[in-house]
Amino acid sequence: MHIEFSGKTALVTGAAHGFGRQISLELARRGAQVWACDVLPDELAETRRLCVEAGGHCEVRTVDITDRDQVFAFAAEASQDSGRVDILVNNAGGVLGQVGRPLEEVSPADWQAILDVNVTGAFYCCQAVVPGMKAAGWGRIVNISSGAGLGVSLTGIQAYAAAKAALINLTRQLAHELGPWQITVNSVAPGFVRCNPTTERQWQSYGEEGQRALLNAIALKRLGTPEDIAYAVLFLASDYAGWITGQVLPVDGGK
Repeated sequence: MHIEFSGKTALVTGAAHGFGRQISLELARRGAQVWACDVLPDELAETRRLCVEAGGHCEVRTVDITDRDQVFAFAAEASQDSGRVDILVNNAGGVLGQVGRPLEEVSPADWQAILDVNVTGAFYCCQAVVPGMKAAGWGRIVNISSGAGLGVSLTGIQAYAAAKAALINLTRQLAHELGPWQITVNSVAPGFVRCNPTTERQWQSYGEEGQRALLNAIALKRLGTPEDIAYAVLFLASDYAGWITGQVLPVDGGK
């Protein structure tokens, strides 16, 4: 199976490190014109450097995806050459430095912030790129959710579990709405991967016993890598997945 994206424009959010960086790199390696965004300019610059070093094309912009105007301006810039974004990967999200707390201790601001970055931002990005996809009669949207959206979150953060579940059902809803234009909408639900400062702190917090328990609960007895997640995205963004939509693909080593 040969996957390549020559002539395609791909927009990737949350691209400063981890999944987003690897997804950007793998798309760029396969010929996509990658437009990557995040709120961390220095790390974004490193993502661009890696893409260019690999022979690919990557433009980066500092964008807060919870700001609709910023999202639409970024999508318009990414569309300026071809008139559209062909592939959207909604990867931005996370826990924003929060930790698990009892329900009654969670402030309205903390609850809303996690919903905004994990769900509302993805909604804005879809709104921004879908008109161009409709005009082209083709598009790929891949939402990075989480095993937390399919079960109980290891983080213990109520808003994170709720947000990822919401993103999964947004995926299903948009698949039916956009299917007539041959736009597929799917989700990758990663298991635990040590790929950024937040997941590294989480891993260390488990201690040796907790780490062993987590590994023993995985069929393949190993943690995943950013490449494992990126390769699933490549497939769902490719022509090989043209009759797959509204689906959630757990990439978690087997549970």
